[in-house]
Amino acid sequence: MATKGANQRISLHLQLSTESGRDLLEKPIQAPAKPLPAQDLELILKAVGSDWEQLRNQKIFITGGTGFFGCWLLESFITANRALNLNAKATVLTRDPVAFAGKAPHIASDSSIQLIAGDVRTFNFPTGDFPFILHAATEASAALAKERPLEMLTTIVDGTRRVLEFAEASKARKFLLTSSGAVYGVQPSEITHVPESYLGGPNPVDPASVYGEGKRISEQMCVLHAAHCNFECKIARCFAFVGPHLPLNAHFAIGNFLGDIMQGKKIHIGGDGTPMRSYLYAADLAIWLWKMLFVAPAGQAYNVGSDEDLSILDLAQTMVATLGQATAIDVAKVPVPGAPILRYVPAITKAQKELGLHPSVGLKEAIRRTAEWHGFPVTK
Repeated sequence: MATKGANQRISLHLQLSTESGRDLLEKPIQAPAKPLPAQDLELILKAVGSDWEQLRNQKIFITGGTGFFGCWLLESFITANRALNLNAKATVLTRDPVAFAGKAPHIASDSSIQLIAGDVRTFNFPTGDFPFILHAATEASAALAKERPLEMLTTIVDGTRRVLEFAEASKARKFLLTSSGAVYGVQPSEITHVPESYLGGPNPVDPASVYGEGKRISEQMCVLHAAHCNFECKIARCFAFVGPHLPLNAHFAIGNFLGDIMQGKKIHIGGDGTPMRSYLYAADLAIWLWKMLFVAPAGQAYNVGSDEDLSILDLAQTMVATLGQATAIDVAKVPVPGAPILRYVPAITKAQKELGLHPSVGLKEAIRRTAEWHGFPVTK
């Protein structure tokens, strides 16, 4: 791993890859404030299909609408709203509407979007009925988990409680929680793809488990509300992703590697390169989340991610080859023979069989599209 001691435990329990050796406190590279690729928005529009009709003349409330997940959700919502004349409205909770308007003016200025300022733990309820709620707040921040773990925990747990209270007050019919694969704890090396039926979990007496434990509690809260309130709660356990709006200088190895290649730098892998990961393209992520909100049964959890696994070293090599660059790759450590392989890879059979969801954009194509969105010329 790129970090040691407490940092290493935090990255492990968050199930986030810091293999590229980035300083987690470094300021992220800002993504260009431009629309998502038209082919991706068209893909989402068609894949969600007739289920968009559920939003006709309706209102949806979204938390976390200004981050990586949120930008994809909002722009695909706007696209469907225009293309299908849905007359739907989205109210988006954000701590800083002005900052988001500067980051993505083409989203913030759309007449179907209303930005409201507030903390997810204490926000004032907007007036009116909201049949649909998508709770995507709380980023998996390794820096926050290290420096202010109690703030992370209260943001996750108290934020979920507040949004569930709002769901009941606003007469919601369908509620989607974006949870995390971190709820499984450390994935056993002998399980190549962890299923929803796996009953392991984070170590509850390790402070580094704060993110996973917070998500586990949030899932329980959703299930309890589904049992006692008149609306459906669904759970999306999200793994790792790639696509426009993913930070290039945070704690995501695939974003770090792309940032290095774009800047002509050597890729540095702080560990031995053997941990296994998989990456779902963000257009597929948006499709899966929308479909889960609309059609998944209440009280059910589904893994969201790709089952196309590869090592961190293989990822770096794939990115270099895909983007046609002669970028050097430095691996800091030599693999220990016989050591268990660290894995963070979902089984997605449940989503495939029950909801008909499949990854539609492969990893190499996802890398190409992400690089091109950033303005990086793909030569191969």
